[in-house]
Amino acid sequence: MTTLQIFFIYFAVMTTLSSILVITRKNAVHSVIWMLVLFVHIAAIYLFLNAELLAAIQIIVYAGAILVLYLFVIMLLNLREEDTKKKFLSQWPLGLITGVVFIMFFILILGKITVFPTPGKYSVEFIKSEGIMMTIGKVLYTEYLLPFEVVSLILLVAIIGAVVLAKKKIS
Repeated sequence: MTTLQIFFIYFAVMTTLSSILVITRKNAVHSVIWMLVLFVHIAAIYLFLNAELLAAIQIIVYAGAILVLYLFVIMLLNLREEDTKKKFLSQWPLGLITGVVFIMFFILILGKITVFPTPGKYSVEFIKSEGIMMTIGKVLYTEYLLPFEVVSLILLVAIIGAVVLAKKKIS
């Protein structure tokens, strides 16, 4: 086994383990901390795939911005009151049955997939020769220009809406 394989196995196991710890912790702040560990390990897996841009976005956007948002929401909630209530005690058998049925359908659907798409023009060799940033830029500003512009307009409207809502009324 090579060193890269050992590191990949470590990051894969830690990603799985930390994702389980995110959903099983009773304390919401502990879940957010485990989510940070999860995001860092996912970014490392992106580095193994030679996707440095995705790794950087994973750290900046998810580990930075999204986790801060989660922490603000946790601080705004009254979690002590929620912890004292007993919830979902009678629904767990229905949830278990639903989960088993979902897994069975998922396995059946995956078993029927036999068609693989034909490789596109953006092969690994092409991306290595052009560079990942150049390839993303070419695809984004040629093939996906309209969706890119629509998303930028939606974000602009959201920013204007946030400024209008945050502005104090002067009377």
